[in-house]
Amino acid sequence: MASADDFIELGSSGLQRTSGFVIDEFISDLRGIRGARVYREMSDNDPVIGAMLYAIEKLILAIKWEVEPWHEKDKDVKKKDKENAIFVEECMHDMSESWSAMISQVLSFLTYGYAFCEIVYKKRVSPDAKTGMKRSKFTDGKIGWRKIALRGQETLWDWVFDDGGGVRAFQQSDPSVPKGLVTIPIEKGLLFRTANPRNNPEGRSVLRNAYRPWKFKKTIEEIEAVGIERDLAGLPVAYVPPSMLSSAATSAEVSARNAMQDLIRRIKRNENEGVLFPLAYDEQGRELYKLTLLNSGGTRQFNTDAVVTRYDQRIAMTVLADFILLGHDKVGSFALGASKIDLFTSAIQQIADTIADTFNDHAIPRLFRLNGMNTSRLPKIKAGEITHVDLGVLGDFVSKMTSAGAMQPDAGMDNYLRALANLPPRNEEEGGMMAPQGMDPLTGQPVPPAPPAGAPAGAPAGAPAGEPPPPEATNLYEMVSQQEQQKGG
Repeated sequence: MASADDFIELGSSGLQRTSGFVIDEFISDLRGIRGARVYREMSDNDPVIGAMLYAIEKLILAIKWEVEPWHEKDKDVKKKDKENAIFVEECMHDMSESWSAMISQVLSFLTYGYAFCEIVYKKRVSPDAKTGMKRSKFTDGKIGWRKIALRGQETLWDWVFDDGGGVRAFQQSDPSVPKGLVTIPIEKGLLFRTANPRNNPEGRSVLRNAYRPWKFKKTIEEIEAVGIERDLAGLPVAYVPPSMLSSAATSAEVSARNAMQDLIRRIKRNENEGVLFPLAYDEQGRELYKLTLLNSGGTRQFNTDAVVTRYDQRIAMTVLADFILLGHDKVGSFALGASKIDLFTSAIQQIADTIADTFNDHAIPRLFRLNGMNTSRLPKIKAGEITHVDLGVLGDFVSKMTSAGAMQPDAGMDNYLRALANLPPRNEEEGGMMAPQGMDPLTGQPVPPAPPAGAPAGAPAGAPAGEPPPPEATNLYEMVSQQEQQKGG
């Protein structure tokens, strides 16, 4: 018999938080708004990270998103279920921004680890309605999606948690909007996350493992730039009277010393270069002030280019995208790159499926409840497949399977191969796949020569006139056997 404790959550996820602020990240620079700014700098400034995110975004935006009606296994789809699927598809393409634009905003969860989007509904009244709350392509009066709008990660103030650690609301503080603190209930939003460690509402950025190599790379590039500048301009050195550097220097001497320090810091080689410098001598005729540029004594000990390249590779490896560097550093096999691309596309497929699951688990059930519709037979949004197919390898495989008689070319295979190759669809009047002239469409083998004149219809080649034809083959095995007998005869 069940006890009361069986229905109570006794433990916790272990997520470290204080009030509504998540502090689970052990690097303080990557927490909260400060962390969001770091991740934005990484995605906006680093070319390798930018290429990675660009590739992921464009591949996902190229996916065909479909709505599958609810149906029982091995049974036909009912009319009502088809209508429900059509309704969801209408809502997807009846928002104030396109579906692709919305997906592009959702993909910000790759950079920040999460993306919180507010669902704004509308009444489907008329395309000419004056207010967006009623403007729609449809006039059935149903409730649809007006927009699914991203709430910027850098505007997050804190989260509202319940006693069990679940998220109850997203609290936003946008300094550009004079609303103050805005609380958006979780029931009115969609929370997309790349991962769900300890039920952390902020997920985990796909750039998290790239932070350390990115930081070192950034530092080295800055040092490299300063070193190049100093090699070109020289190291400025100013000679001044000893009294200006003593602790007993007068205020005038301190002021002159500060001006001199500021001067040598600002020396650069550009179109505005030039120095205004005092000319003064002591009683012995020696210069009181002198400015020189010390040139580099030789090349540096370290090859910074190799170091930066190493960090580029490690950054790309964190999201399985190191294939983008093939050819840039003149190393790597393109055959190996093909395998890496397959792994990369598999990971992207999972990201697209995660987005679809969030809609199916939360957005669609709420939409149907608002419309008073049955929620036991809900349609589902499905992300299309991200395919990377070597047509040469596939063609060789199909040819061998067909020649062996293990595969029969038909209309279904024809349509599939045409779609993979981005060829126009088959004309319905054409029937199945057309075999080459003189080839059997089922086995891919040469067709035997026609029987001699006067032989009965259906007689094999070389059969004497009047001999009855062999029985008609009823399956692929019998057909192949008869053809082998004909060859042997």
